[in-house]
Amino acid sequence: QVQLVDSGGGLVQAGGSLRLSCTASGSIISILAMGWYRQAPGKQRELVAGISSGGDTRYAESVKGRFTISRDRNTVSLQMNSLEPEDTAVYYCNANLMSVATTRWGDYWGQGTQVTVSS
Repeated sequence: QVQLVDSGGGLVQAGGSLRLSCTASGSIISILAMGWYRQAPGKQRELVAGISSGGDTRYAESVKGRFTISRDRNTVSLQMNSLEPEDTAVYYCNANLMSVATTRWGDYWGQGTQVTVSS
C-alpha cells in the first residue's frame, strides 16, 4: 500500500532552477529518512541528497551549495539552483520507512522524474 510519487522534473537552461517534490502515502508507521537519487545514461545511480527524521542532511559533493533538501511530514523536496548540464538525469525519490504491512524497515522508490539541463 505504500507509494512514493515524485514530480517536478523538466527542461531548463544551464543556470536555471527546478524544484522536485515527492510524497509518501499509505499505511506508514514511521519514516527514518528520505532522499533523492539520480541516474544518467551510462552512469550508476548515485545519492544526490538525503535527510533523516532528525533533520540531518547529506549531499553529493557535486551539488553542495546548489541543491537544498527539505522535508515536511511525508513530503520531501529538492530545490535545485544553478543547474548544470551534468545534472541531467532521471531523479528518483527514496524513503526508508516502516510500513504497517511489514512492520520492518525497508526502502521504497518513486517512479522517477526526468531533469534535462541544456547548455
